[in-house]
Amino acid sequence: MELTAVEPTTVCHVVAMPFPGRGHINPMMNLCKLLSSTKPQILITFVVTEEWLGYIGSEAKPNNIRFASIPNVIPSERLKAADFPGFYEAVMTKMEAPFDQLLDRLQPPITTILADIEVLWGTKVGNRRNIPVSLIWTMSATFFSLLHFFNHFAENREFLAPLQLFQDQGDEQVLNIPGISSTLMPDLQKVGRVTDERVSKLALECVSQVRKAQYLLLTSFYELEPQAIDTLQAQLPFPLYPVGPAIPYLELENTSSTSPTDYLQWLNSQPPESVLYISLGSFLSVSSAQMDEIAVGLRSSGVRFLWVARAEACRLKESCGDMGLVVPWCEQLKVLCHSSVGGFWSHCGWNSTLEAVFAGVPMLTFPLFLDQFPNSSQIVHDWKIGWKVERDGNWMNREEIAELVQSFMNLESNEGKEIRKRARELSEVCHRAIGKSGSSETNLHAFIRDITLGQGLN
Repeated sequence: MELTAVEPTTVCHVVAMPFPGRGHINPMMNLCKLLSSTKPQILITFVVTEEWLGYIGSEAKPNNIRFASIPNVIPSERLKAADFPGFYEAVMTKMEAPFDQLLDRLQPPITTILADIEVLWGTKVGNRRNIPVSLIWTMSATFFSLLHFFNHFAENREFLAPLQLFQDQGDEQVLNIPGISSTLMPDLQKVGRVTDERVSKLALECVSQVRKAQYLLLTSFYELEPQAIDTLQAQLPFPLYPVGPAIPYLELENTSSTSPTDYLQWLNSQPPESVLYISLGSFLSVSSAQMDEIAVGLRSSGVRFLWVARAEACRLKESCGDMGLVVPWCEQLKVLCHSSVGGFWSHCGWNSTLEAVFAGVPMLTFPLFLDQFPNSSQIVHDWKIGWKVERDGNWMNREEIAELVQSFMNLESNEGKEIRKRARELSEVCHRAIGKSGSSETNLHAFIRDITLGQGLN
């Protein structure tokens, strides 16, 4: 465990316990950095598994954030994609004891446990120790509303796989879910078809523990999902704080004297809004055959692109032509905020969605898993800042991809102008939310005040 000196001015000690996955650790850390910058007297102990400590332990962070580690839940967490249901179960059953033991060694006394909702035992540990629990939800408020509805529906029954109800109930039942837009229904049905029943059951069980916490933080911001957030606040017996977007926008303010990376140099040489940025996530991805189809479609489109292809990067470079750049990794938010980027082809993970909203970049939506399907629907139907990469509910072939990409990146078409106008307007709303006296800044201050004063204690 990394220990840092505790200053006498420390007003509270927050122990952060994220779910051990990139899409959870990143927003949790971004939230902790927001807390740190807002109230430097807060001490934050950020708990990760030993493997994740190796990945992120050397990354820059404020002095009042320190790392502590617990054993890995499986020998190599890189293998979680091969058996995600097994990994998910291991998180729920193998992490509680070492986390509980770690708390005995931490000083000063803990003010609150900041736990990911998908760490099932976080609330139980806090309640056992009479420590207030602040839960964080790293997906959309809309998707949480959906799971909260299913949890309520399944109360006192055997747990049902999420969205199995869509196949069992008529449209009238589906359309009356509080806080959920009817435009999401077709995509919500896809969630049920691709979600393992073990994951579904455990996810609902995690949601069932939420009412036993004292606070709930959302990585969304109020103006993005007002209906879902208002509905949740009316249903939950404790304060709700939309403090997002929990993305690394603070790091954009840090200017570095080092020379720009190759991909940023390449972006600097491209015309304004001419580049399509492509990233399909860091966890689940498409097959190699689908990647090849995308590559041929991109090459045929004649559109400039920057593609983060991770392990496939070397293989795909040769088939993509000379109009694009294929890299294994990049600083995504910095890329999205670059003036030459005019579109984002995304898997619609919530963190990526928030980064696109922040940057004001329209999206091509390519959901693969769980909440990404309703996120896609919100992007396309509710916010109207994106198009779907599908035709009649099916994946597109190379010719269709080329046609779609050409149309999407046409800055002179009426559709292109309108979608970019809406993306810019939503970005302005986002920046107001995190600005002085904005909704997210106000909620962040309220949360710090409440945990510091000990409000919410049972």
